[in-house]
This record gives sequence, structure tokens and C-alpha cells, in this order.
Amino acid sequence: MQTTSPPALPWYREVSGTQWKSFLAAWIGYVLDGFDFVLITLVLTEISDDFGLSTVQAASLISGAFITRWLGGAVLGAVGDRYGRKLSMVLSILLYSLGTFACGFAWNYQSLFAARLAIGMGMAGEYSASATYVMESWPARLRSRASGFLISGFSVGSVLAAQVYNWVVPSLDWRWMFYLGLIPIAVALWMRRALPEAEEWTESVGDKGTRPNPFRPLFMTGGRAAVNTVLVAVATVSLFLVFTPGGAGMVPVLSVAAGLALVAFAVQLGGKRGWVLYLSMIVTLFFAFLYSWPIQALLPTYLKTELGYTTDQVTDVLYFAGFGTMVGCWTAGFLGDRIGAKKAYALTLLASLAFVYPVFAVHDNLLLLGGLLFLLQATSFGISGLLPRYIGGHFPTGSRGAALGFTYNVGALGGAVAPVLGAHLASGMDLGQALAVLTFAGTVIVVLLVGFDVPARLNRLTDPDAERDHLAVPLETERDTASRMTASG
Repeated sequence: MQTTSPPALPWYREVSGTQWKSFLAAWIGYVLDGFDFVLITLVLTEISDDFGLSTVQAASLISGAFITRWLGGAVLGAVGDRYGRKLSMVLSILLYSLGTFACGFAWNYQSLFAARLAIGMGMAGEYSASATYVMESWPARLRSRASGFLISGFSVGSVLAAQVYNWVVPSLDWRWMFYLGLIPIAVALWMRRALPEAEEWTESVGDKGTRPNPFRPLFMTGGRAAVNTVLVAVATVSLFLVFTPGGAGMVPVLSVAAGLALVAFAVQLGGKRGWVLYLSMIVTLFFAFLYSWPIQALLPTYLKTELGYTTDQVTDVLYFAGFGTMVGCWTAGFLGDRIGAKKAYALTLLASLAFVYPVFAVHDNLLLLGGLLFLLQATSFGISGLLPRYIGGHFPTGSRGAALGFTYNVGALGGAVAPVLGAHLASGMDLGQALAVLTFAGTVIVVLLVGFDVPARLNRLTDPDAERDHLAVPLETERDTASRMTASG
């Protein structure tokens, strides 16, 4: 008798109702994250007029949120590893919401910059918490989709912010955009009460009663704890001075000091086997931000100052950009599950190079500019929807939150450098040309690093037995790996 196998379920039927609920909650959090982060780019010209800021000072307000990201990502990621992804996600939303609300009460450049520091810490934690929460809740074979769908929330938030800007700023004031920052607090409280914990974290960590401490290497002895406390202060103060006028004339020295402190943390957190992975991942992510954030940060300024676009026209262009990013994230998820996250990432970025210079060659045709920007953002910024899947696959469950939070957000300093570097380049060339140069060069470097799998190849030099992709491993195997690591450590 011949038997036939039952027909395969559509992919969305493989995701349970509880898993969809978990995804929706994290996605909403990320929509609000994108909304809050993009606000500063939309009202940068209005803030500059009110406070009398130079282009470099205005750009540093965008960079401000990146200065504390490394610390927020590491700390809130470690909270997620130790106490659960849900708690980390709630704390992150509360922190960036209160920081955004505080921006509305800023009375000068310094007070607004301080509020941006709080936003940076919260958003760093939100990225690592939401990414690990969703991917550890979904089936292993659909985790690229989970990653891409989640990150699409950021572009939805940016489109929403552009629409609200069009409604609010012309009739009220730029400060009202930031007062809306209180809204995510209600979402955070709902999440805390209604959501389950991530399944993989629960089974690998929570149910065993273990409490991972990713920071243990930093505080193994009193002397090491004292040195690392000093290094935290050195990194934070140095970065603050680098991206504010206070560090004028000392930027090279301060940058080296901050870089050495962060390298010291990466080496300690990675340990003998993983330090090369930490450092190479940070370098890859630095260039990923350097190629993508010049346009994210300074596009509205470029449209208003160089092209002379009105508020309505800027909003229209940002719609094209936002929807392009959204479509790119969705497509990246399907493509990543089909051909692999690394290959999908590198090939799509390579295709994006065809659109970089044409975007900045269009001046007086809004529809053509919007269409080209849609394609560029879909293939360039949209493919970054795979980043949580790409990074998370390099780290086991017990340390994934802190490792992803630290490496991603130290690499995110590329996003802090991008707008300031773009502003400096614009002093010798058109702003559009400066943005095109940064985007093109950064993209080429990331294509090479990801396409040739450089972080994983380097990691195998110090850890030949390293798992190639922790997120593709069945949960039972992952638990066995974690047990062996605990026993040998």
C-alpha cells in the first residue's frame, strides 16, 4: 500500500498564536523605537534655528544617542540573559520613552544632548531584547523571517513619524513631537503583564534555575573590577567629548582612548576562544552603520537645504524611503530563510550599489527621486533586517543578549561617526555628494566582510569547534552545547 506524506503547512501556520502574539508585541515596541529615533532627524533644522546650532553641532545631536548605546546594549542585554528577554524589553522601552519626553523640555543644546544619551541606552537595549525575544520564540527555520519582519517595524515608525511631523510641527512646535514619547510607556506596561517569556531562553536558562552572568569576566577580582570601572568612565567621557564641541582639538586622542577601552571589554567578554569573534563582529557592524546612517540621519537636511523641498515634499520623499526599507526587510526575511542570511545580505547589498549615485543626481523630479530612494533603501537599509539573525547566530542562548547588545551597539558608533563625517565632508563638497561617497564606500566594505564570512572565519582560528550557526541548531542540541560549555568553564 502506497502512503503519501501530509501536505506541508504554509510557513505562517508553523507559527503558533502565542508566537505571533510575542512577535506583535516586540514589533510594536520596535515601531515606537523607530518613531522616537527618527524624530530628531525630522526637526533638526527647527532645533538648529531655535538654538543657533552649526551643522556639526546639529549632527552631533544625532550622534548623541550612539554614545551610550554600547553601555545600554551590554547592560540591558545582560539583564535579558540573566532575568529574561521580556523584562529587558520593558526596561528598554521605559528608558527611551522617558528620554524622548525629556527632549521636549530641553532649553539648550546641552540639555537636549543629555536626553539623547538616555534615548541611546534605551534603544540599544530594545534592539537586543526584541531581537532575541522574537527569534528565540519562533521556529528555527523561520528565524530570518522573524528578524526581517521585526526590523521592518523601524521603517513603519519612521513613516509614522514623518506623517506626524507633517501634522504637528507646522501648526504647533517641534517640542510636541517629543511629548508623544510618553505613549510607548503604556505599551511597555501591557507587555509586562500580557506576554510569555521567550521559549528558547525559558528552556535553556529559566527552567534550569541558572542565572548567566555575562559580565563575570569583568569582575573576577577586585583589581579587575576597579580597572574596568575606570575603563567605563574613560570610554563614556571620551565618546562624549568626541561628539561634542568640548573635545575640539583632541578628537584623535579621545577616539583612541575610547577605542582601546572598548577593545579591552570585547577581549575580556569574548574570552580566550571568542575575543576575535567579538572584535571582527564589531568592525563589520561599524561599517554597516557607516554605510547606512549618512542617509538615515541627514536625508531630511539634504532635502530641505540643498534641494529646497517644502515640508510636504520632504514627507513624501520619506514615505518612499520608509516603505522601501519596509519592503526590503520583508524580502530579506524570506530570502535569508531560503539561501542563508550571510549570502542574502551580501548579494542584496551588492545590488544596492547601482542606486547610490543616481539618488543624489536627481534634483527636481520628486517622483523619480522617490522611486530611486525606494530601491536604494530596499536593497541597502532594508537588508539590515537580517542583522539580528546574522549576529545572533554567532552566539549561544546563555550569552546572546549581552553579546548581541554589546557588539551591535559598539559597532553602532559607525552611526555616530556617519552624520558628523558627512557634515565635515560637506564643507568641501555638496552634502549629497558627501552622502553618496560614504554610502558607497561603506557598502563595498560590508559586502566583502559579510560575503567572505570574515567574522566566522577569524573566530575559527581561536575556536576551531565553534558552532557555525547557533540559531539554526535545534533547541535540544543548543541545550547540550550550553551544558558542555558550563561544565568545561
